[in-house]
Amino acid sequence: MSAAPGTVLVLGADGFIGRHLAYGLRDAGWNVRACARRTARLEHMGFETLKVDLTAPQAHDPAFWRSHLCGVTHFVNSAGVLDAPEPTYTAVHVSAPEALYAALPDAQGLLISAVGIDGAATDFARYRHAGEKIASDHDVTILRVGLVLGETSYGGSSLARALAALPVFTPVVGDGQQTFNPIHAADLARAVDHLLRHPPGPGPHDIGGPETVTQAGMLHSLRAWFGLSPTRLLRLPVGLAKAMGRIGDAMRLGPISATSVAQLQNGVLADHARLTETLPDKPRGLSNFLDSRPAGTQDLWHARLYLARPALRIVLALLWLASGLLGLFLPRADFLPLIPDTTLPDAALVAMARLGGLLDLALAAALFRGWRPRLVAGLQAALVLSYTLAFTILAPGLWLLPLGGLLKNLPILALIAVHAILEDER
Repeated sequence: MSAAPGTVLVLGADGFIGRHLAYGLRDAGWNVRACARRTARLEHMGFETLKVDLTAPQAHDPAFWRSHLCGVTHFVNSAGVLDAPEPTYTAVHVSAPEALYAALPDAQGLLISAVGIDGAATDFARYRHAGEKIASDHDVTILRVGLVLGETSYGGSSLARALAALPVFTPVVGDGQQTFNPIHAADLARAVDHLLRHPPGPGPHDIGGPETVTQAGMLHSLRAWFGLSPTRLLRLPVGLAKAMGRIGDAMRLGPISATSVAQLQNGVLADHARLTETLPDKPRGLSNFLDSRPAGTQDLWHARLYLARPALRIVLALLWLASGLLGLFLPRADFLPLIPDTTLPDAALVAMARLGGLLDLALAAALFRGWRPRLVAGLQAALVLSYTLAFTILAPGLWLLPLGGLLKNLPILALIAVHAILEDER
């Protein structure tokens, strides 16, 4: 079956893979309707958009999709979550896709799934399997993708770059001999374009690159691409890596998660040969696409700053934690002398200190949990500015203290701003 380009809905178009698919399909002549929870940037990129939160009940009703998909002839479901509560897993991988497929029974569709879910004892694998079952019931092509790299990076690919750029040692999970065959995101987009026009039949179908590398070899290649000298491997015991993954889950540190560690431990090797034989444009191997362009300054900056993001969050959380504990428990006799000659009674100053302590502890908890980073960044800046203004009025001499005093608030504000920038991954 062959079809001329029509209108294709890309579900999850604001994700790393989704954006590459949206751009690649548009470049191939398709009219792309980009569907995501956040669509403002996709609109500025020139896409027709559909704003949908897949966890909302309306997204689980075929009637909702029918009312918004007039003219759609094809669709690609690239939506997915790696670590989430069970209701979110169910909504994103099962309920919303099932409603979409039911609303478009005559459209040619393709599901982007993942290699390595067979036999994996993770919630991600379980819900990916459930999503594949729904897709199979609706004759949707299932494409299991291995590790995806590209000109840009996100999540696991950003973490790989960050590990490769570390000084002194290059950490690997276990012995570092797990195997991968990465595929470039642009090559994946060309493959999806072909498969929408020429459906391959019942699946699932694996797709990956032609070059197989070990985890250690891949990080070594990325390091060489950055132009950095080789380093020695630091082999992290699997138990330690899993413990770090659980901490990452608790703090919502993105790719530092138990699921990511499990995938690195098992490797991600796609059995790609059967499908790629049918593709007119064969995917490139890792060495080929790394050698096709130089790493830029922005690539190395991003790699080196990527692990600074959780470090900055922890530093800020500890700062607010210490400030909160001092505000709540520091004896009045230790801080009242710092605010001389004020018309406010001592009781009011003590109340202000205790209230400030509670606010500081709330910010520390939000930072440790990774709750709404942009909002928390704004609240931190507002509180620092409020403290600065209040103490400037009450005790302007604090600006002249030899160890910094209020002057320290200026670099703290800069640190908050840098962290807010790093938290904006999309």
